[in-house]
Amino acid sequence: MTQELSPIARIRRTGLPPYAVVVGDPARAATVAALLEGAEEVSYHREYRVFTGSWKGLPVTVASHGVGAPGAVLLFQELADAGIHTVLRFGTAGAMRPKIGDGDLVIAEAAVRDDGVTQQLLPPEYPAVAAPEAVFALQRAAREAGVPHHRGIVWTRAAFQPGLIPLDAYDRAGLVAIEMELSALLVTASLRGLVAGGVLVVDGVNADELVDEASPFSAGAYDPHREVVARGVERGAVVSLEALRLLAEGRAG
Repeated sequence: MTQELSPIARIRRTGLPPYAVVVGDPARAATVAALLEGAEEVSYHREYRVFTGSWKGLPVTVASHGVGAPGAVLLFQELADAGIHTVLRFGTAGAMRPKIGDGDLVIAEAAVRDDGVTQQLLPPEYPAVAAPEAVFALQRAAREAGVPHHRGIVWTRAAFQPGLIPLDAYDRAGLVAIEMELSALLVTASLRGLVAGGVLVVDGVNADELVDEASPFSAGAYDPHREVVARGVERGAVVSLEALRLLAEGRAG
């Protein structure tokens, strides 16, 4: 019986739907799963909570990976081992560009690999790039749902608080948002031949504006538990699931 489950996330080695939405928070996994028909929690070990169900007839897996790329990449690898071939990360992020509002969606075209783990898997020059069809599917789903959204390169960073590292260079380079796990998914996807992308709900402003003046290691005024963010999460969940359906039907463009 033990061999039927993966060693880290304790998910089934076979039989999960091959289209998946992954999120950080186990509670958010339950929120997304609540939108599915016939939703069933199939495992919950550590931060890894997994549901199955169907979205408009498409069998879907929803799984949580926790905070940070080192733990998340373990789930991504085990999902790939289990036969999942299309994965969209649905997370939260801090905006890094003007006119990106709280609750807006950011669709990632690629990610800066500052995640703290993929540098130990591949040279840093290797890119973390979303599958074009995933980007197009997410953009089409957001557009058809009338959801405010933006496209661009995001910064996946291992440290949550900015600390003492200046952010000006990436800001000037035009990055749209900062988060913690997406580049690990995109690198894993490239290595394993998966289709992968990411859509993020903005839950704060530019990271350097979140620092408490008294301490460069404090999250300061950061508050992701506001109604505007909750509404963005609700919209983003639907966009993520609808994008999976578009990908399954070959209608990403």
